[in-house]
Amino acid sequence: MSLLILSIPLISAFIGWFTNWIAIKMLFHPRLPVKVLGLTFQGIFPKRQHQFAQKLGKLVSEELLSFKDIESKITDGSNLKQVMPLVETHIDNFLRNKLAAEMPIISMFIGDKTIEQLKSVFMKELESLFPVLMTSYMEKLKHELDLEAIVTEKVSNFSSDKLEEILQSIMSKEFKFIEIIGAVLGFLIGILQVFITWIGG
Repeated sequence: MSLLILSIPLISAFIGWFTNWIAIKMLFHPRLPVKVLGLTFQGIFPKRQHQFAQKLGKLVSEELLSFKDIESKITDGSNLKQVMPLVETHIDNFLRNKLAAEMPIISMFIGDKTIEQLKSVFMKELESLFPVLMTSYMEKLKHELDLEAIVTEKVSNFSSDKLEEILQSIMSKEFKFIEIIGAVLGFLIGILQVFITWIGG
């Protein structure tokens, strides 16, 4: 069996790797449309970047970052309890120090007992008022902040280099695996060709 026939698996492996490598490169290149013999070629991602941006914007706004989910988290009672100590500290500081500085005459008639009573009233009122305020604020924010449009615009305005860098960082292992699979399949096909040649000979 000649050396050329024995080298077929290696040549096939190289071809398999190279074709998959070219296919991956064609996802991003050429960046701009190039005409060859009347046919226009352009990388898939640069060509479809706007459609990709629209789909991603829709996905983020509807599935990944829902205003309803954010609202439920903000107005959740357990989350509210976590911030109430901070609010109470501010109210206490206001009644003991700021009020005395702004209205010294009134502060003369407010002792520790009164401060504690006022603080208790304020805290109860805030506990019931806070969820209402946040719900109202989220409604306003939902109408003013179009997440889908923001994401679509941002991704559409990415440079082709930036888009390739992002996708490569996410899928580099998968791309490398595709190249290796191409080489392995090419090698196996080459072995099959050698076997058929050997049988036929």
